[in-house]
Amino acid sequence: MSTETPESATSPPTRPPSAPSRRTFIATTTAAGGAIAAGGPVTGPALLGVEEAAAAEASPSSRVALTVNGERHTVTVDNRTSLLDLLREHLGLTGSKKGCNAGACGACTVLVDGRRVNSCLTLAVRLDGAEVTTIEGLARGERLRPLQQAFIDQDAFQCGYCTPGQIMSGVGCIQEGRTGSAEEIRESMSGNICRCGCYVKIVRAVEQATGRK
Repeated sequence: MSTETPESATSPPTRPPSAPSRRTFIATTTAAGGAIAAGGPVTGPALLGVEEAAAAEASPSSRVALTVNGERHTVTVDNRTSLLDLLREHLGLTGSKKGCNAGACGACTVLVDGRRVNSCLTLAVRLDGAEVTTIEGLARGERLRPLQQAFIDQDAFQCGYCTPGQIMSGVGCIQEGRTGSAEEIRESMSGNICRCGCYVKIVRAVEQATGRK
């Protein structure tokens, strides 16, 4: 009688567990990440890492005190905040328009200490102690500034989007004494774009405000 063990009864050799394939590893990692994103518990070093990342991404802010249209304001803003966003988002002065937001159209022109600036390119944190005048600050009650009235008389606008910046630039042009001729006015205000093409009437309005028309 044979004493050999049947082949079917012999236990297969034990193999060491194999490392997960690249595909399995990625699938497992993705599933774990999804569980965390769905609201799973995050504890220990993982949570600490998130908090440190959030702290690193927090932007520094500064306290700025400036006078806008004769009224004193003290605000705390992100150091990256432009004067345009400070006016529109923090102070509610939406007359200054955000056109290109790159200093190329002049729709955001305001006066800072009497000089014309593109407020979209001017950092608010650099204006501590400055005096800013926007389109809202030109009129005296119900009495319009001469240039504002001239824009109406000369019909120097159509859609009106660029008009606040055009008027503020025109006021600066007059204060700088750059209104000796139509050519000088055009050159001085060349940074202000009117997509409706009212340039001739804008020049006439500036000339009217200076008494040349």
